Amino acid sequence: MSETTVRTTSTPSPTPPLSPTVPVTHHGAVIGPLGLFTVLLGAALPLIDFFIVNVALPSMDSDLAAGPALLELVVAGYGVAYAVLLVLGGRLGDMAGRRRLFLAGMAAFGLTSLACGLAPTAWTLVGARVAQGAAAALMMPQVLATIQATTQGPRRAKAMSLYGATAGLSMVAGQILGGVLVAADVAGSGWRSVFLVNVPVAVAGLLLAVRTVPETRSDRPAGIDVAGTLLLALSLVSLLLPLTEGRAAGWPLWTWLSLGVFPFAAVAFFLVERRADRQGRTPLVPPSLLDIHSLRRGLVMVVPFSIGFSGFMFVVAVVLQQGLRMGPVAAGLALVPMALAFFAASLAGPRLIGRFGTRVVTAGGVIQAVGITLLTLTVWHGWSGLTVAELAPGVAVAGLGQGLQLPVLMRLMLSDIPGDRAGVGGGVVVTTQQSALALGVATLGTLFLALAPSAGMRDALVVTLLVQLGLVVVTALLSLRLPRVMR
Repeated sequence: MSETTVRTTSTPSPTPPLSPTVPVTHHGAVIGPLGLFTVLLGAALPLIDFFIVNVALPSMDSDLAAGPALLELVVAGYGVAYAVLLVLGGRLGDMAGRRRLFLAGMAAFGLTSLACGLAPTAWTLVGARVAQGAAAALMMPQVLATIQATTQGPRRAKAMSLYGATAGLSMVAGQILGGVLVAADVAGSGWRSVFLVNVPVAVAGLLLAVRTVPETRSDRPAGIDVAGTLLLALSLVSLLLPLTEGRAAGWPLWTWLSLGVFPFAAVAFFLVERRADRQGRTPLVPPSLLDIHSLRRGLVMVVPFSIGFSGFMFVVAVVLQQGLRMGPVAAGLALVPMALAFFAASLAGPRLIGRFGTRVVTAGGVIQAVGITLLTLTVWHGWSGLTVAELAPGVAVAGLGQGLQLPVLMRLMLSDIPGDRAGVGGGVVVTTQQSALALGVATLGTLFLALAPSAGMRDALVVTLLVQLGLVVVTALLSLRLPRVMR
């Protein structure tokens, strides 16, 4: 496919613009199946790497003598850098070209993964993980923006469904792959292989992207919102870092001061962005984006869903390895039923949406709740000698429910975003999801680890599962407010 840059041009559309001065755009570039596969590969890598370290943490601790606080930073450093820079990455793609930023992000992700895999000390690994999160933030927003810019109608709906399926499968597959790689100990690499495996994948992604991904950019790109960028960074860092690090560090004074800063930084960010929006400038996160009902309602739902999902994945990794004394392979393979059920639901989702509309999301929430309840009862009554086979029914049913929710929510949130704001809109969606994923590890993970020493791992796990069940119920109830028909 030609590498010619394709700029957007305004065309009439039934979708109302965000404001009278912002046109809805249509992009002449069309992405082919191999190009779609390539950008979805770029979407999978950052999510896989958020979860792949969960089963590798004990090996890292043993090899690098990291200790709990530094191990938390290995997770938090990546997650916070990723979340903080996602919207900025989307803005840069709108300005400089999404294919160009995708290539730069893919190359940087490969290099920083190599740095993680070769890290000689725990602090070096933390620094490399922060850089890896920044690289992921350059690459990820271009995926959604490119799909928005190069597809229309049914092809866009199908591509969005595939994106949602990719996102969910990547989060589960990351943990499975991590367990297999650590146990395989390829050439004595141990935990390092969970990072080194990214290098050849990134090289392959670069070669494919050069040939198959068309270049698009916004016809009216906006400049960098320096004040908004700094305030968003301060808001996310002041919330996510102390929540993630606090328990392991013993809740020192800086964690409480940081949490105290968060509400002021968040309010300041909103006020600055609203003022810029009203003055006709283009803020980092335009509040007028939230005037799009599908985006606003989807964001409200994806937060509790993602908090529960990531918290569950982290806690299960700890329970299987430290509580039930399973090896990394068994800990990873325990989630295979979830991955298979999620995949099956994702394939059936588009057809079910055509017949039942967004009530598929409600049904998914009910099914997930049944799975979490079944898993809770299994843990409560059969903790002693609990096996992977006994966990499989609850895990599979929960995965089936999740597969009916996440792909639909992703498609819903992005369905009405105008083309010239595809980068910003994609950045907002992924930032919200990533922040919620990090928040889930920080909150549910902290709850479990705080309860385990006194209550025991079984009771701590049951409490955590009940909290997740509450989040699932919230998501299912919110889904009743979605419009029945989805475009």
